[in-house]
Amino acid sequence: MTSQMPDSSAARIRRLDVRDPEFFARLDALLAFEAQTDEAVARAVDEILRAVRTTGDTAVLEYTRRFDGLTVTHMAELELPKSALAEAFAALPAEQKDALVRAAERIETFHERQKLEGWVIEEADGTRLGQKVTPLDRVGLYVPGGRAAYPSSVLMNAIPAKVAGVGELIMTVPTPRGEKNPLVLAAAHLTGVDRVFTIGGAQAVGALAYGTQTIPQVDKIVGPGNAYVAEAKRRVFGVVGIDMVAGPSEVLILSDGSGDPAWVAMDLFAQAEHDELAQAILVSTQADFLEAVAEAIERLLPTMPRREVIAASLAHRGALIRVDDLEQAVAIANRIAPEHLELALEDPEPWADKIRHAGAIFLGHWSVEAIGDYCAGPNHVLPTMRSARFSSPLGVYDFQKRTSLVAVSRAGAQKLAPIAATLAQGEGLMAHARSAQMRILP
Repeated sequence: MTSQMPDSSAARIRRLDVRDPEFFARLDALLAFEAQTDEAVARAVDEILRAVRTTGDTAVLEYTRRFDGLTVTHMAELELPKSALAEAFAALPAEQKDALVRAAERIETFHERQKLEGWVIEEADGTRLGQKVTPLDRVGLYVPGGRAAYPSSVLMNAIPAKVAGVGELIMTVPTPRGEKNPLVLAAAHLTGVDRVFTIGGAQAVGALAYGTQTIPQVDKIVGPGNAYVAEAKRRVFGVVGIDMVAGPSEVLILSDGSGDPAWVAMDLFAQAEHDELAQAILVSTQADFLEAVAEAIERLLPTMPRREVIAASLAHRGALIRVDDLEQAVAIANRIAPEHLELALEDPEPWADKIRHAGAIFLGHWSVEAIGDYCAGPNHVLPTMRSARFSSPLGVYDFQKRTSLVAVSRAGAQKLAPIAATLAQGEGLMAHARSAQMRILP
């Protein structure tokens, strides 16, 4: 019971039905996405990282000239002064400035609630155990540049870092042929980014990870990028921390047929327009609603500026899925573990409680995922490729470290040292055992 819309339609999209004996096999095949690195990308990234690690600024300058078409001779030419960021913010049209400020305020308010606090417990014998919470010293924020510029990424990455108390935030953003995006620079000013370098690609990741004569080494790198950036982040993990290696964007919509088919079609488009590998899936209990959405897709797609990308995404990785009831829909959602989950239901609250795996859950017909991308408040950096089964959205906690505190009292050592010594002997670690035994009073 799987098919596609006729070739003559605006967008071919799979039809799946839970009654099909092969349904789950077909669903898993649809979900399968192996983020395998192209060999040419891997070789190029390896060369770039090795050069940056070895020659620092020299390599960064060379790759910036080669890939971004910028003829520069000194790294100072690639760092934007804070005055340039302030000027970009001041020059924004009033409507854009207001939107940026209001979104930043909402994102900051939400993330203020995430701050971790240290704690200490004291036992009867005076032993104290606890946890110390410390912000990272320095974080690197990678932001795509040129025409593919995302000020929302600056807000979503920089604000939680600043709320966490990160000491220094260094942003890299490529400016191919000198093309700067004023909204990105304005967002950097608004969020208090400390330094901005107009570099991109694997060379920017390498510079942040290893440090150069000009760019200091960071403790963690966050932010999205292309295949070269993703591979570079994967390679430098361990030297520095990273947020994640993200896959294509995803949305799963669960519907009981109570919504507007045109709204749902446009919500599918909103994910599909990211790129041809993005995934947009609708699951509904109502066959006639699925047909209405399919008709809305055909009607609305020709009006979209990125219609070719949307059509390719829906044809390659999209689906309209019919289920018998919402229990089945929820089970499918938990199997998919989507980045974005829209509960387009008459009464979404009871069903939200049944969702175990999702990056973000949007409840009801008014909670469109696009609002979450920009200004609802929660972070839009979310786990993809089913990693919501074990990971969480980016947040303040990603920019804080936890350190254990151990203050064993004299009396406490008399109870704990024998336990430690016995276990150490069982592991054959005699120095461990003797070290503990020396604390035992005669």
